[in-house]
Amino acid sequence: MRFDVLTLFPRLFDSYLDQSLLKKAIDADLVDVNLWDFREWTSDKHRSVDDKPFGGGPGMLIACDPVYQCVEHVQSQSEKPAQLIMLTPQGRPLDQSLVEELAEKPRLIMLCGRYEGFDDRIRQGLQPLEVSAGDFICNGGEVPAMMVIDTVIRLVPGVLGDETSHKYDSFSQSGLLEYPQFTRPREFRGMEVPEVLLSGDHRKIEQWRKEQSLQRTRELRADLLEEEKTAEKS
Repeated sequence: MRFDVLTLFPRLFDSYLDQSLLKKAIDADLVDVNLWDFREWTSDKHRSVDDKPFGGGPGMLIACDPVYQCVEHVQSQSEKPAQLIMLTPQGRPLDQSLVEELAEKPRLIMLCGRYEGFDDRIRQGLQPLEVSAGDFICNGGEVPAMMVIDTVIRLVPGVLGDETSHKYDSFSQSGLLEYPQFTRPREFRGMEVPEVLLSGDHRKIEQWRKEQSLQRTRELRADLLEEEKTAEKS
């Protein structure tokens, strides 16, 4: 799977791309991440990418021309069909269902904003899928882009050591939070591993895990259960 990240700060990704599961996936040619700097498509000596908003107001906006030129160049670099994404707090929430949709795409091109955001004609003309990491404001789209990469690569075949592990993650197939898990030692500071997990009875263990997922969801994210009820009625 190919990711193209368009940003003003490509070096923010240096250590991120050189660590852990993502690095292994890149080394194994399962994932390809390419970084592009909007400033490479500017025409003035100061490499300016931003300007003041019409009508006044605080901050600066990223201008159209370098973004359009950058996107058009990046789109031409591969024949793989690409989904263009704009990281913005106004977008569709990044949840597991969206992650699964994105994982079906062979290529994602992500626009990372800065300052007060993009000139709206970038949204109007390029018609990206707008994606939000949550109801909060980041300094830019780079960290949300990392979140997209981190969540999507888990669903790329061959990236995880155990190909079934993502199925048991929170928000996956069941739509519930993941059940609690434990490792050695059996007792730690007075806290013990539930006896059922030591029983060797896989049917009982599976039932316990389902019950724990439901209980944890009810206690911590009851809204997920309400969403499921609403979906069943519609």
